[in-house]
Amino acid sequence: MNPRTSLTTLTMCAAGSALCLLVACTTEQTSRPSGAATPPALSADSSLLTMDRIFASNETPDDFKPQSWGPARWLGNGSGYATLDKSLTFTDRKIAARDIVRYDTATGQRDILVHAEDLIPAGESKPLAISDYAWSSDSSKLLVFTNTKRVWRRETRGDYWVYDLKLKTLTKLGGDAAPSTLMFAAFSPHGRQVAYVCGNNLYTQSLEDFTIKQLTTDGSPTIINGTSDWVYEEEFNLRNAFHWSPDSEHIAYWQFDSSEVKEFKLINYTDSLYPAITSYAYPKVGETNSACHVGVVKASGGPTRWFSPNADARNHYIPRMVWAEDSRHVVFQQLNRLQNKVQIIRGDIANGDITTLFTDQDAAWVDVADDWNWTSQGKSFLWTSEREGWQRIYAISCADQKITPLSPSTYDAISITGVDEKSGYVYFIASPDNATQRYLYRAPLDGSGKVERVSPQDQPGVHSYDLSGDGRWAFHTYSRFDQAPVLELISLPDHKVARVLADNAKLKKNVAALKPCPSEFVRVDIGGGVLCDAWCIKPPNLDMNKKYPLLIHVYGEPAGTTVEDKWYGNNYLWHRLLAQQGYVVMSIDTRGTPAPRGREWRKCIYRQVGIQAPEDQAAAVRQILKDMPYLDATRVGVWGWSGGGSMTLNGIFRHPELYRTAMAIAFVANQRFYDTIYQERYMGLPQDNAENFAKGSPITYAHQLQGNLLLIYGTGDDNCHYQNCEAMINELIKHNKQFLVMPYPNRTHAIREGENTTRHLFETMTRYLNVNLPLER
Repeated sequence: MNPRTSLTTLTMCAAGSALCLLVACTTEQTSRPSGAATPPALSADSSLLTMDRIFASNETPDDFKPQSWGPARWLGNGSGYATLDKSLTFTDRKIAARDIVRYDTATGQRDILVHAEDLIPAGESKPLAISDYAWSSDSSKLLVFTNTKRVWRRETRGDYWVYDLKLKTLTKLGGDAAPSTLMFAAFSPHGRQVAYVCGNNLYTQSLEDFTIKQLTTDGSPTIINGTSDWVYEEEFNLRNAFHWSPDSEHIAYWQFDSSEVKEFKLINYTDSLYPAITSYAYPKVGETNSACHVGVVKASGGPTRWFSPNADARNHYIPRMVWAEDSRHVVFQQLNRLQNKVQIIRGDIANGDITTLFTDQDAAWVDVADDWNWTSQGKSFLWTSEREGWQRIYAISCADQKITPLSPSTYDAISITGVDEKSGYVYFIASPDNATQRYLYRAPLDGSGKVERVSPQDQPGVHSYDLSGDGRWAFHTYSRFDQAPVLELISLPDHKVARVLADNAKLKKNVAALKPCPSEFVRVDIGGGVLCDAWCIKPPNLDMNKKYPLLIHVYGEPAGTTVEDKWYGNNYLWHRLLAQQGYVVMSIDTRGTPAPRGREWRKCIYRQVGIQAPEDQAAAVRQILKDMPYLDATRVGVWGWSGGGSMTLNGIFRHPELYRTAMAIAFVANQRFYDTIYQERYMGLPQDNAENFAKGSPITYAHQLQGNLLLIYGTGDDNCHYQNCEAMINELIKHNKQFLVMPYPNRTHAIREGENTTRHLFETMTRYLNVNLPLER
């Protein structure tokens, strides 16, 4: 349900990911029901998109792949940045050889810091394949992450090597640890040690004699030190769960005890003669959570100093923790189980005493603050809150909790991008007049001055920024709905382009050569003064005297939006392919989605997820059919993924007179089947809201199905379990409803694993639409 994993097509990668014909940032895909008719013949015309061109061709411009120029990393305070460039020494394309190159920010002067041949282990013939890397504080040592393995959503387990630039030595960390078992290795601030997790225990290793010190010894399948349990990783994005103190003397870390959490089992039928079973702790709604504690241990070893901010560690959450600059205190955020109250708590590492610095709360829920910027040498911090109806940035004094608003009270400050304390400004993303756009603004840190827009006035669309440490420069990514992303280096605050790092020229040329499909952003009036943002892609040469089928792409939950004026990668391309065939494709952001339209817009759906949004969607579709007379009201389809899959089912079940065809992917059939953190945040506890848990669950209305329904699911989905699909199948069978199911064996929530999966998935949906939402009446 969380869009970090379920709706990655709705976020644009900072550098862009190259897939086939065009840059695409999607992990969502589509499928193919048996017996579906072949879609209309696809022409060899280069102006037409095909499934092969999108998903299986080699038309990608090589110069925009992330590994060919980056990812770009700021060095020091911003005087330079590093990228991974293809090594000219190795001509074999099968060898992933990369030089680590420094570019001077001001001049662009290029210097190779580490040659690919420097990263060849003794006895090997090819360099390490760099999955990630980090520098020591003095840039004398390089930490390389390689030989990675996936843990749930990301490649977070692997091997770590240290390259000493002065001694020209390359050393593998972990001693005799098995391959690909280390996690989250990090240099100490003084650069003389590395800490990492192995087997759910914390270790440090000296970079002078490479001796290893084990800091925790109780790690087990149920006691997790230094990394997180499943639900914290999924819903709080917490993976690396330890931090060095600024003086390198201590390490603060999370510990999870999942011994009382019920386990869920995934069955793999295809990889061996007998089924393999994976079991992991998964707290479903209303069930027992892991006990979460935070503590501090000396880097040299010894007992852990635990902090006890509450008496019930299983019914509170600690999603964020940082060190104070004095290295004597840690500061962490604590949420109650309902997630409507957050406390900023400071812990003294000498005696374990705790002090509450600030409390924020909401009648609905509060979001975890990632925009947690410390200023005035740790005497104050920046905080975003909706306490006044709009999300604003506040400066909070640690001494007296004085609250100083920095951003206006008339629109949302979406996120903090960076702080230039020397110049006295905080940079943030906002869009005061159009919720589909994203621009950079800056405001004085003392709250005294005028807020300024930094993004150019003549560049409507979505802008994102990665600021340098000194706030003088930024990597700027810019795109629009029909315009692929451009990455450039800019100076601040004048936003002057110093150089273009990736212009995506080949991609733009390929897109420009396609047969035009007009697109537009509109607002749909659903009554009661509510206007919903939507985008629309129309067929080429639309004939107002004809009738066209309408396909709605939906998400509609509090975790993500679908209507932004940005490049949507493969989703956009597939929707454009459908428009070229003759479909009108639209998406609508209804109330409850996290658009920058104020607290009431976002939180009016509290305790009624799956209840209000489907009604808003239906009202919007009805109004669209009135406003666009060329649409055929008897040929309306809907599709969605994860929360969008649930919304798809709620739509066709509850409004059978409106939707003829639906394709639901990786959905939650019964809200009781999903995890504690996500579902309880928006719905409360099931024992306190049982009626609405049932009303918001699509399985409640399965008996009302009248149209065409395709269910698509990965049987190895660890997020929204295949249990949802089988429960829905049973319910539909009970009521003698006809439908099709496309299971993908052992695929996860993204349904991307395995050869040809992505293409197969999208072709399945295309064929299903062609048959069940026909282009001609």
